[in-house]
Amino acid sequence: MLETKRCTMKTFQKSDYDDMKKLYTNQEVRKFLGGVRQEESIEAALDEMLMTSDDCYYWTVREKHTDNFMGLVSLDPHHDGEYLEISYQFLPHWWGKGYAKEAVQLVINFGFNELSLSKIIAETQTANISSCKLLERAGMELEQTMSRFGAEQAIYSIKPS
Repeated sequence: MLETKRCTMKTFQKSDYDDMKKLYTNQEVRKFLGGVRQEESIEAALDEMLMTSDDCYYWTVREKHTDNFMGLVSLDPHHDGEYLEISYQFLPHWWGKGYAKEAVQLVINFGFNELSLSKIIAETQTANISSCKLLERAGMELEQTMSRFGAEQAIYSIKPS
């Protein structure tokens, strides 16, 4: 388990399926992530997350004092395969309150301190301005932009200090 001042982060479990489905079926959450997913697609994605390899980490994020489900943060191989990518999805109720930044920074620190990573990357659509700003506030720098998944993507990175 990982903890921030306001969040607890536990390894994703089958008991988290119902909460995770809230992310995959929320139009606001999925706006820059390929849209709302269908039930069978959600089940397949969640099953895959349970059977992860040694270089895949998925944490559900909950508010520390209420145990309310907030979202997911992951660290797993990027599409390009060279580095691990940090990703996150939070329910809209928790947006703009600093929770995602806390969780992202904690996972970055985990990657550097526990996994001895030399670099962590993140990919988001350039149109997702809030996500770009979050990554920058977490200390990541824009490395490049490219077209992928039918949209312009921003690749951010951070190295240990």
